[in-house]
Amino acid sequence: MNHVSLSDLGKALFTINRHAKTAPEPQHLYFIKKEAISRLLKEKRATKVGLHFSDHPKFSNQHSTLLVKVDSYFFHIPPAKEDFKELEHLGTLDKNYRNPQTKMSLSQAKKVVYRYIDWKPKEKKPAPNKRKQYSSSYFTPSSLGKMEWPPKKTHRNY
Repeated sequence: MNHVSLSDLGKALFTINRHAKTAPEPQHLYFIKKEAISRLLKEKRATKVGLHFSDHPKFSNQHSTLLVKVDSYFFHIPPAKEDFKELEHLGTLDKNYRNPQTKMSLSQAKKVVYRYIDWKPKEKKPAPNKRKQYSSSYFTPSSLGKMEWPPKKTHRNY
């Protein structure tokens, strides 16, 4: 396994988390965040701080999230059953606390986390090579008197 510094992982996870909150399809970002934090907890490089009530109740039911500290950053992940028995409940989220400001691109953050969790993106299969039908957003051909558009080249013998 590749060793990645804790400060780099903290910055990368912060960047991924920030992007996941506004992404149209955040599932993958949340998956790699949870995967990395789970590994850090197993390696004892991250610590469980306690439980918080979530800001976003599921189906109108209040639920809790697990607060985890990675380097100087704090993150929420779904708690395990044993977390409720072992950890203190900290109540509602403290809005005054902010993670340190971080400048890291999403692509760089993903590379750091991918290297840490040893994750390989699935190869995208190239699409079968189909010729594209010509279309123009500026020119709409008239189909008056034509059975098909664009007309096929005809070879007339005169």
